[in-house]
Amino acid sequence: MDLLHHFPHARQRPLRELLAEKQTWVNQDKKGFLRYRALLNELRHIRATWLDLNSDVVHIGRPSDLSPADRVHLQAALCSLKPWRKGPFSVFGIEIDAEWRSERKWNRLIPELPDLSGKIVADIGSNNGYYMFRMAFHHPTLVLGFEPYVHHYYTFNLLNSFAGLSNLQNTLLGIEHLSLFPESFDVIFCMGILYHRPSPIESLQALHVALKPGGSIIVESQAIPGEEPVALFPEHTYAKVPGTWFVPTATCLQHWMQRAGFHNIRCFCAHEMSSEEQRQTPWMEFESFQDFIDKDNPGLTIEGYPAPRRVFFAANKN
Repeated sequence: MDLLHHFPHARQRPLRELLAEKQTWVNQDKKGFLRYRALLNELRHIRATWLDLNSDVVHIGRPSDLSPADRVHLQAALCSLKPWRKGPFSVFGIEIDAEWRSERKWNRLIPELPDLSGKIVADIGSNNGYYMFRMAFHHPTLVLGFEPYVHHYYTFNLLNSFAGLSNLQNTLLGIEHLSLFPESFDVIFCMGILYHRPSPIESLQALHVALKPGGSIIVESQAIPGEEPVALFPEHTYAKVPGTWFVPTATCLQHWMQRAGFHNIRCFCAHEMSSEEQRQTPWMEFESFQDFIDKDNPGLTIEGYPAPRRVFFAANKN
């Protein structure tokens, strides 16, 4: 079924052209793309007989679903998809302990989770789809992932080829393409994105445009401590991340959302970050949170800026 039939208000022609362009790009016969397509082709015959999408670990399949040969191939394939940033997953009994303990974030937003049943949902920056699988438990009509990074795009597609959930789909689009989806989504999740955008106000305005009247949004962001409506603009990097632009206080982010047109804005959770939630594991062997923080003063980043917090907002569009 055509994906775009879910979006009667979308700018159909430019959107179709863009999606076709992205598909042509990702289908190139280049090593960086072929390695991912080879994984899908080798393992696409495998199907899970059981899913558990309502526990902290997303379970896809049972160990008994695999032949011994398939298990060897699957183990190698999952290892080749390192680093795993979001999780945890159990894929046919293979336990994937990702860098982020993403179930903690999901559990924090559960009290404010909008009704997803029968809804059209967007997950902006969907990564490998951990949150999309958790959303699927609530029976949305469609969850559309916006994930421009090829590694994450193919990791989700591999996992969902096993899970077989037709109401979960991802695209190679990013938040900058939301203007093609006016009044298209009942619920939008934008988690961990805004501080990577050089113009967070424009991004929030785009989110507002893409939301249906009466729709709901969850915004989660890195933040700095403080009550003043200010944002940090790092000279080069923030916590070793070069693609960080504005890191607001919770008050500043609330003001941004107000100016972008959202209503009924509420900050329902704020917490300090820690290496208990973001850390190096055998499935993510690079630097992680403990390497980003001043070892002599955990209240500061390695650059000397205030250490990051996370803040959660819920809001609506009138």
